[in-house]
Amino acid sequence: LTYNPSTGNLTATILTDGSGNVRQIPYEGGYSSVNLAASHAGKVLEAQNSATVPSGTFATGDAVTIFNDGSSDCTITQGSGLTMYNAADASTGNRTLAAKGICTIWFRSASKCFISGAGLS
Repeated sequence: LTYNPSTGNLTATILTDGSGNVRQIPYEGGYSSVNLAASHAGKVLEAQNSATVPSGTFATGDAVTIFNDGSSDCTITQGSGLTMYNAADASTGNRTLAAKGICTIWFRSASKCFISGAGLS
């Protein structure tokens, strides 16, 4: 909302994301293995075997969701120079995402992120 003090009017602005709809999270999938890139921010990625989270790629506030629609575990690798905290217990390091599991990685900075989800160990 924008307030104009000279007229006393409020003006509403419609918010949209890059896809034109804030109620949807864009899907990008079919990866057996994926190295996360800045273009993945704000998306849901399907990764069935492995996903690598690099340092220096994402900005503060970026988030990426990964889901594993496969029938075996997916390894999520903490890239060199990155500290990836498990939100469940503050431990760091690589994670395992079980089959049919889903997790979100939120970036505090380019070298520090937090991961949380279902089927995550």
